[in-house]
Amino acid sequence: MCFWDLASTYLYTATHPLAVEKRNTGLESAMPIIIEDNVWLCGRAIINPGVTIGKRTTIGAGSVVTRNIPPDVFAAGNPCKVIRSLVLPQITAI
Repeated sequence: MCFWDLASTYLYTATHPLAVEKRNTGLESAMPIIIEDNVWLCGRAIINPGVTIGKRTTIGAGSVVTRNIPPDVFAAGNPCKVIRSLVLPQITAI
């Protein structure tokens, strides 16, 4: 299960060549977006083609995700980068 506001989150799978000669031929392709379990995409996040967002990760509002984001982190920004881990430290009993 993932959480996001579909009205304001953008998932783009279409892509095209960067070289103008190839792009002018009309060549386009699509790359998958993988959003793993328990991901939270905050408002107005943009997810670009070919990106994987790891389990239990939160993507901050207005972020532009251009690269893979690992599990269990808070990531934000443009471009989106890991801000901090969401894994709580283990407390051992004495």
